[in-house]
Amino acid sequence: MIRIAIIGSGAIAEVHIQAFKAFQDRCEVRALADLYPEKAEKLARNHGISAVVCKDFREVVSRDDIDLVSVCLPPSVHAEAVIAALEAGKHVVVEKPMASSLEECDAMIQAAEKNGRILASIAQNRYKIPMMKVKKILESGTAGKVLHATANSSWWRGQSYYDLWWRGTWNAEAGGCTMNHAVHHIDLLRWALGMPEEVTAVFTNANHDNSETEDLSIAILHYPNGALAQITSSIVDHGEEQELVFQTERARISVPWRVRACQSLENGFPKEDSDTERELQGLYDSLPAIPYEGHPGQIDNVLQAIEGKALLLVDGKEGRATLELIMGIYKASATRIPVKFPLQKDDPVYRKETMLSLMPRFHKKTRNIENFKTSTITLGRDMGR
Repeated sequence: MIRIAIIGSGAIAEVHIQAFKAFQDRCEVRALADLYPEKAEKLARNHGISAVVCKDFREVVSRDDIDLVSVCLPPSVHAEAVIAALEAGKHVVVEKPMASSLEECDAMIQAAEKNGRILASIAQNRYKIPMMKVKKILESGTAGKVLHATANSSWWRGQSYYDLWWRGTWNAEAGGCTMNHAVHHIDLLRWALGMPEEVTAVFTNANHDNSETEDLSIAILHYPNGALAQITSSIVDHGEEQELVFQTERARISVPWRVRACQSLENGFPKEDSDTERELQGLYDSLPAIPYEGHPGQIDNVLQAIEGKALLLVDGKEGRATLELIMGIYKASATRIPVKFPLQKDDPVYRKETMLSLMPRFHKKTRNIENFKTSTITLGRDMGR
């Protein structure tokens, strides 16, 4: 039995608890920690968990009856909590984004390696059946090489979203929608296509006056083979219609799943290519599904890795690579100069302090509350359908 502690009892902690409860024969939540213990106690009651509640996360990670720590804190304190847990000999799963800086990521990875522990970075949308299948189709080469890709990370948040004390600040949240919402789609795009060689980007705050950070960014990625990709990161999109589209040599395939294909008329104009569409649809249908999707899918992989039954799909190095792409987008947006990868350790966006000095403050944060009365969250359009 793998014994779990969850640090942080906000809305995402509920998602982690539900994921762990899907595997009650293999794990159990033994402890919760939060600066506001009453929140943790309420969370435990709501889920019928008999768990120790602590105010200081250090009490949790020092316990002998904990094997795995789930970190569900604001990004600015991920590194501190993760490293403390790893140094105490615990395995760790940390919510997105992995950390506030690449320097912190490197320290977390080093701690995991030194202590021989697993460090998993949450990227639950990799565990959606359509994404898994599209990834396999791209890897197979059946659709040909990718020429152009589009990632639309489309969300909507009201003005009050940024009234929570830590949100909307570069220091505590480490960024706006690019870092904290589009991280999912940026991770999926990087997983599918690898790292670009260069990025050009712009960002703005279009409609959230209590936030220092951006609520809209657009990035263009250039790949070594000549392919281009576009990423739109937004929290001003009504309807939250999210998708990843891959235009390949043979067809358009996307998540949510859709396939369209053209062939050329004698004069170069297109006509429908139903044979290719049927071929790719048949391949998609033939690929096996996964037993669990989203957070349960990733938690299952983490548990199997601890049990020695599977390799970890999203480790610290994977989480760092996605953060590197985000930091490149931020640097390109702030400087209006194309940014090449990889980013070096002397780059201003490698360290948090120098990254913060480079970023603009779109607005001054003037409204702050400790907690919302409701913990209800919505997760946007289901990328699995």
